[in-house]
Amino acid sequence: QVQLVESGGGLVQAGGSLRLSCAASGRTFMNYAMGWFRQAPGKEREFVAAISWSVGSTSYADSVKDRFTISRDNAKNSVYLQMNNLKPEDTAVYYCNKVPPNNGYWGRGTQVTVSS
Repeated sequence: QVQLVESGGGLVQAGGSLRLSCAASGRTFMNYAMGWFRQAPGKEREFVAAISWSVGSTSYADSVKDRFTISRDNAKNSVYLQMNNLKPEDTAVYYCNKVPPNNGYWGRGTQVTVSS
């Protein structure tokens, strides 16, 4: 049974930083591109960042480019998202999943709240 568990969210002031972690179990994701997604209240879930399986390529939504950094540790079957210079509009529940996402893999996510 595949399980993705996100952690590291919290309440932070604008301009602050957080580091999210995603631990995968049930299968190895080392051969898949992995990504972070987020869903703000009243909005659809959106793409945030992705990283290729070989750790050679990353991509970001324009809204987070130059502020967020995605990374992965295949040995730990984990993916990370370093978020700097956070803005109130970054407030959302953050999820990880393979890219493209598998609807059966969504976890509970981790809440990130940025106060102004």
